[in-house]
Amino acid sequence: MQELQGSSRFDRRAVKVDEAARLVLGAAMPGRRESVPLGQAAGRRLAEQASASCDWPPFARSGLDGYAVRSADTAQATPQSPAVLRVVGAVAAGELARAAVVPGTAMRIMTGGAVPEGADAVVMLEQTADTLENGQPVVRVKRAAGPGQNIAQPGEEFRRGSPLFEAGTLLRPGHLALLATFGYADVAVYARPRVAVLATGAELLPVAAPLAPGTIRDSNSVMVAAMAEQSGAAALPLGRLADDRDAVTDALEAALAQADIVVTTGGVSVGDYDIMAAIMRGWAPDRLAEASVNSSLAEDRLLFNKVAMRPGSPTSAAVVKGKLVIALSGNPGACFVGFEWFVRPAILRMQGAAIETALPEAVTAVLDAAYEKGSPHERFVRTRLYVEQGVLHADPLAFGKSSMMASIPDADGLIRIPSGSSGLPAGSLVEVLLLQG
Repeated sequence: MQELQGSSRFDRRAVKVDEAARLVLGAAMPGRRESVPLGQAAGRRLAEQASASCDWPPFARSGLDGYAVRSADTAQATPQSPAVLRVVGAVAAGELARAAVVPGTAMRIMTGGAVPEGADAVVMLEQTADTLENGQPVVRVKRAAGPGQNIAQPGEEFRRGSPLFEAGTLLRPGHLALLATFGYADVAVYARPRVAVLATGAELLPVAAPLAPGTIRDSNSVMVAAMAEQSGAAALPLGRLADDRDAVTDALEAALAQADIVVTTGGVSVGDYDIMAAIMRGWAPDRLAEASVNSSLAEDRLLFNKVAMRPGSPTSAAVVKGKLVIALSGNPGACFVGFEWFVRPAILRMQGAAIETALPEAVTAVLDAAYEKGSPHERFVRTRLYVEQGVLHADPLAFGKSSMMASIPDADGLIRIPSGSSGLPAGSLVEVLLLQG
């Protein structure tokens, strides 16, 4: 097999993790928009501001079952000496009263019903008693009612034209309820980014294939595709590639033509046959370099090809033909960390999330067990999280090496261990990046 890298493979400047994440997010601008039926909008982000189409409530409406009254008629009411009012009708939700409430009268009203003309308060049913006097229905009101009591006034919550949600809002069920209230049968949202997933490595086999000496099954593609879908993207698994110059070139060009982000796994280190490292370093092979040079987009550029982090220091990112290409390590643990730091934030950002929202969420926890290993770069250690006596604890998981995957399913977060000659003792307060459940 022809060697793909020369001595320049070692000439790679490591950028800090936070800087690398910012570079990726700077290139991952909110993207395509589409209109979807309201019932399909949960979990999507608004692509434009939504505003109230009318005052809400649109009319004075009762907040409970009871009687609509003139508050002045109940001013002296007590349980011992109730106000006695003649009942002149009833109004249900969705109906309008056929008569007004005049002095000495009341009207039965249901929750959500339009308050009749003349009434300025609603007395709850539990504070009244129904009876007949001279064959006429009357209600005895046992407590005084104040003006506006139990009435939602027109425009009390929203005025016509007032903003409901800003662009970029993540739509949850409560958001959908408000959008339905104001007639949004269809909603403008950011489209799900299309994420192409390519795995490189001559040793990779399909998941269903029997193992042969020196080979492993391609687990990274499945993991990355699932994580992309979990982040709101549409994953496009494009298979496995050997470390072949022409094959990788063709696959990248095809991926760039159909996806918004291209994610590769493997081939980013300093080995002789790490094809992605060569490509990210100089847009080699030649055809990809030529396409970049001749592109009408002046955006094509390497963002970084080394990050001051472990695992995953060879992680690389570039903009090619105006689209993000993120090359993750082939080691499962490093691939996992790289996705959390760079791919997931890019996907969220392209769906309209603010930069700070797209970055991994961090919490502070107490480190249960000492982490004694020093490192010239920051380390990200898989951990289980639990709460004891109101305090959050981080319990580092075993099998946490870059090449190991046994602890990935059990990880709740990633402990951020600062660079230095020594690690951290047990009991230290540590920053933990939360993983999406």
